[in-house]
Amino acid sequence: MVKAIFPGTFDPIHYGHIDIARRAARLFDEVVMAVYDKPLKTLLFSPEERIALVKQAFADNRKVSVMGYSGLTVEFARQIGAQVIVRGLRVFSDFEFEFRMALANQRLTPDIETIALITAEQHTFLSSSTVKEIAMLDGDVSSMVPPFVAEALRHKISNGNHQPLPNALRD
Repeated sequence: MVKAIFPGTFDPIHYGHIDIARRAARLFDEVVMAVYDKPLKTLLFSPEERIALVKQAFADNRKVSVMGYSGLTVEFARQIGAQVIVRGLRVFSDFEFEFRMALANQRLTPDIETIALITAEQHTFLSSSTVKEIAMLDGDVSSMVPPFVAEALRHKISNGNHQPLPNALRD
C-alpha cells in the first residue's frame, strides 16, 4: 500500500488543490491532506478551520484523509508511514521552488519521494492568496472554491477575520 501526503496551508482550499488531490488519489492507495499549522505567512483561517474545510472538500472520497501537522513535512511523512510527497505545479516559477524543496527533502529523507503533478489548465491562475484577495475585494470566487469555502470566506471577511467559523460552516 502506497501512502502519499499532499502538504499545504490550504488557506483556503480551492479547486486547484482539490484537483491535484483527487488525481493523486487515483495514483496512490491513500492521500493524506497534510494541513500545515504555522507557515511563515499570514493566515486568514485557523488550523482547525482549515482542517474542517479540507475535510468537507473530501467528505465523499474515502481515499483522502486530512491531518494537521507541525514541523518538517518529511518528518510528518515518516511519522505516518507515507512514502510520497505530492506537490502541484501551476506555473513555471513554481518549478524552481518545488525543485529546491524536493532536493532538500531528499537530502533529509532519501526514502521519501516527491511527485509533482501539473495542475489542470483551468486552475493555473489559482492560488489561495488570489482567492483571498478577490474575496476581500467583494469579488465572485464561486468558480474558484466550493460553495462552503466561499461562504466561510464571506463570514471571515465580514467579521473582520477574527471570529471563528460557525459550526455550520465547518461541518
